[in-house]
Amino acid sequence: MLGRRKKPPVLVEVPSRRVGERRGGIGHTEIEAFSWLSNTVVDAGTVFFTGPARSDIALGLATVVTSQGKRVALLECDLAEPALAATLGLEETPGLREYLREEAGKDEILQPLVLAGPGSQRATEPLVCIVAGAPEPSPVALLDSKRCDEAIQGLRSAYDLLVIDGPGLGEDADSLRALSEHAGATVVCGARSAIPRKLPVAATGLVLTG
Repeated sequence: MLGRRKKPPVLVEVPSRRVGERRGGIGHTEIEAFSWLSNTVVDAGTVFFTGPARSDIALGLATVVTSQGKRVALLECDLAEPALAATLGLEETPGLREYLREEAGKDEILQPLVLAGPGSQRATEPLVCIVAGAPEPSPVALLDSKRCDEAIQGLRSAYDLLVIDGPGLGEDADSLRALSEHAGATVVCGARSAIPRKLPVAATGLVLTG
């Protein structure tokens, strides 16, 4: 439903420098911002991110919550333009696309990421990443499928927090809707000038970048 909605609140402002450094390391300023964000979504269970800065914010939150000693999974759902594997130096395939096409099993797509940098000493387990896999030109059928629903539900039950790095706001509204329906919180990320006034999903709040 795309009717009139209240303007979502700003949850936190994050410095403009890329927060998703290679191998999961982030600086003290970002740690403070993401710690504040984690406090606002700690009970959500599953957090879905979209918007221009979605991937950086999703990775930043997943990193900080992992560093707090929680079990966290980061799921990349931008099947059209995968980027997480290249950002973190992970294997590009198999990923979510291959799992949804029944070309890979669930254990094959889980990639552990050992954290580095300040504040990571409290991490008891690695951050578990599920990359998107090979680019998929028609992702909506896969994302709006029973197998995708079951995958997300399985990850949610296995981890303290599931962070979904979703498609951008310009993607098919059905894909955004299908993924946001699983989330306890839906967050739109980006510079204020880059976030459209009319959003295709109901947002819990905004994360603004400088």
